[in-house]
Amino acid sequence: MSDATEKSAGGQFRLLGSRRFAPLFLTQFLGAFNDNLFKNALIVLVTFQSAQWTSMRPEILANLAAGLFILPFFFFSATSGQLADKYDKAMLARLTKLLEVGIMIVAIAGFLLHSLTLLLAALFLLGLQSTLFGPVKYAILPQHLHEDELVGGNAQVEAGTFVAILIGTLAGGLLAGAGVDAVWIAMAGFAVAVAGYLASRNIPEAPPPAPELVVNVNPLSETWRNIGFARENRTVFLSILGISWFWLYGALFLAQLPAYGKIVLGGGEGAVTLLLAVFTVGIGAGSLLCERLSARHVELGLVPLGSIGLTVFGLDLALASMALPPVTRELPVGALLGQAAVWRVLADLLLLGMFGGFFIVPLYALVQLRSTSDKRARIIAANNIINAFFMVVGALAAAAMFAGGLSIPMLFAVAAICNAAVAVFIYGLVPEFLLRFLAWVLIHLFYRLKKRGVGHIPHEGAALIVCNHVSFVDPVILMAVSPRPIRFVMDHHIFSTPLISFIFRHTRAIPIAPAKEDAAMMEAAFAEVSRALRDGELVGIFPEGRITDSGELYPFRPGVTRILERDPVPVIPLALQGLWGSFFSRKDGPAMSKPFRRGLFARIAVVGAPPVPPAQATPENLQEIVARLRGGWK
Repeated sequence: MSDATEKSAGGQFRLLGSRRFAPLFLTQFLGAFNDNLFKNALIVLVTFQSAQWTSMRPEILANLAAGLFILPFFFFSATSGQLADKYDKAMLARLTKLLEVGIMIVAIAGFLLHSLTLLLAALFLLGLQSTLFGPVKYAILPQHLHEDELVGGNAQVEAGTFVAILIGTLAGGLLAGAGVDAVWIAMAGFAVAVAGYLASRNIPEAPPPAPELVVNVNPLSETWRNIGFARENRTVFLSILGISWFWLYGALFLAQLPAYGKIVLGGGEGAVTLLLAVFTVGIGAGSLLCERLSARHVELGLVPLGSIGLTVFGLDLALASMALPPVTRELPVGALLGQAAVWRVLADLLLLGMFGGFFIVPLYALVQLRSTSDKRARIIAANNIINAFFMVVGALAAAAMFAGGLSIPMLFAVAAICNAAVAVFIYGLVPEFLLRFLAWVLIHLFYRLKKRGVGHIPHEGAALIVCNHVSFVDPVILMAVSPRPIRFVMDHHIFSTPLISFIFRHTRAIPIAPAKEDAAMMEAAFAEVSRALRDGELVGIFPEGRITDSGELYPFRPGVTRILERDPVPVIPLALQGLWGSFFSRKDGPAMSKPFRRGLFARIAVVGAPPVPPAQATPENLQEIVARLRGGWK
């Protein structure tokens, strides 16, 4: 099937029929399932049958097992990132799956020999295998998927992973608790590992971006180096911190669900299963909804929406839990579902998971898209290290708060409040997230946006964006369709317009005035445009120099020529359609004076054309292209 056929064959699930994605998805799904099958089975066995294996206390042994699984992420993530940048990722995927097959043989031997040491070694090695595969699975996606498929691909990987974790956890617990011979649990893991290896054999080649790389085996120095790569792009690094915070936040809630189900709800194992299932379904649904809500591109506006939901429903879960009746006896699932308060708890968990999906999927896609291709795997390795660190810190913080007398509902409340504080901090450092959110809200509350040809906006490198000027929100609309921030040059009066000046200031818009009004401001504006282009940024201008009050294009001014004489960069022509007559246009009087002129959800469009070389980008030629793009629909 051709790429074009694939793209027209439906939504994001079309990727499951593509060799570019399906084998990787299945490999990851089976790996996550196997990790949690073995890990949870082992934890249940040593918890309830600890006397048969060791004299160590069960709770200590359970935490030791969890720690052994996560330990490799600290020591081997840096090496795994280097390997994924140096060697073909499809080959590495197959090798890691062969390693998994070998690990399950060690597990079988551990059960046959009744050796806790071998079993814990197998668990550690499974953590190592996951560490090696992590950079491979995320760094390979941008190589095999188109930019407009990245969100859908990441969404399915995240949804599939959480479903696999849930099913694996449940299967491991059920098998261990059902009295099945433990050897058969390891045999099941062996069969899953073999299936994963067979799936990995169909992953297409993914040539290395840095084959000349010399691998540094020192985990400390290489970890610091990889974190340095991530910090080269401020937005990428802060996105990684956001991802890591999500894993801390999510792990904090997930870790408490067994005790929450027993102590707070008064349920048994069935209640815990229900809670895990609802939370997982929420994350899966939220992840899969990302593509629809983001119109197939990396929509950073969903990240603040996700953080709002994580805070609101985290707090409501705490309040709902406090309103539950006191536990007097263990209740079956049916009896729990007969309580209205329990349904509120389930709704909160579902929505927590859903908004978590909104939060995490765009961030993963952003890190993949904006990371330098020859360092992408090492940046993802740095992400995995920071994730592991945050999860350990979260576990220690939770233990400390419990030791201080905090209840589980109060822990949820504290976590939700901390989430709000973290969100404010990150969005203050990178206003792009919040601004894209505002743009996303505007588009979805007032308009129905169509896009054609906006893929011509480059994902990296300098370019000049030119567009017709119809309304006060034109920059916001263009910001919503661009894969990267655009620094707009705009009239200083519009720049200072109440309400929307906040947006323009935080997008680092460049105010300009006519020479006869403020010559110094005009010269400063052109100097700033030059600096931005030389730094590889996108600069947007409205060459008409004013918002139309007739609906027609005004002549393009010579400012374009002056910019290109100093910095000859490609010019991307865009045209806005459908905004004439809207609340923010100047039709029949001043803008923003007649609400709902065209009603809610009015149709608008942004249309783009291929880049115009600087030598051909005369004002007259650009005006002709933009007029043609706009057509008769104003």
